[in-house]
Amino acid sequence: MHMETGDKIPEVLGLDQAGNEVRSSDFEGKALIIYFYPKDNTPGCTAEACSLRDFNSELEAKGYTSIGISKDSVASHAKFADKYSLPFILLSDPTTEVNQSFGVWQKKKMAGREYMGTVRTTFVTDTDHRITHIITKVNTKKAGEQLLELLADAGQ
Repeated sequence: MHMETGDKIPEVLGLDQAGNEVRSSDFEGKALIIYFYPKDNTPGCTAEACSLRDFNSELEAKGYTSIGISKDSVASHAKFADKYSLPFILLSDPTTEVNQSFGVWQKKKMAGREYMGTVRTTFVTDTDHRITHIITKVNTKKAGEQLLELLADAGQ
């Protein structure tokens, strides 16, 4: 299953840094930026998180709440968020159920080896949590700027 523009996101989004289940209904009336990333504390994922951190106030000023999701543990997310002063929620999806529901849990190849993993993807929703934009080619070093440009081009 792949989420597409116009689709409503699933209700269950994962576990927050405190181990609490987070639901899309917890963000009623808020537009969301949900970014899926492979792993805490890796170069690309750290660059992406820090870019989103650096542009978080501009994204919030436009009415967006950012949420990061990976299959890393709640404890890993807590350390990662603390280490890089991330001002947004990181959700744990240890079973990959949320990754699968968004269609980002896919077969990947590295060094001739095939394995299942998270394909870095960002979803933008409106206040009804319908997907308005999907970014499949995320610029990890400029993820925040990439989102602001996309939203500006869309008149948001």
